Amino acid sequence: MNIVQILETVMLICFGFSWPINLVKNYKLRSAKSMSLSFLLLIWFGYVAGVTAKLIALASPDLPDPSWYLLTIYIVNLVMMCANIAVYFRNVHLDKLAEKA
Repeated sequence: MNIVQILETVMLICFGFSWPINLVKNYKLRSAKSMSLSFLLLIWFGYVAGVTAKLIALASPDLPDPSWYLLTIYIVNLVMMCANIAVYFRNVHLDKLAEKA
């Protein structure tokens, strides 16, 4: 493992720990007023790009072989982002129900 992979791993782990915390906070809050869909989608797109880059590197004999564990961490973070987006839409629905009441 080289320094680039170590630093990428640290970055992904830091983000990886923050998304479940954010998910639980927003789930308990039951409101989308403090959430930003555009922010969530931008981060989601970044993870999709990271996963795609790792898959391309795996398929290309000319590129350095990426570590499987990095691909795994990208995918776990992507799943957490999908859960955060789902909670956003749940909270939007709850906000609309609260406005009607």
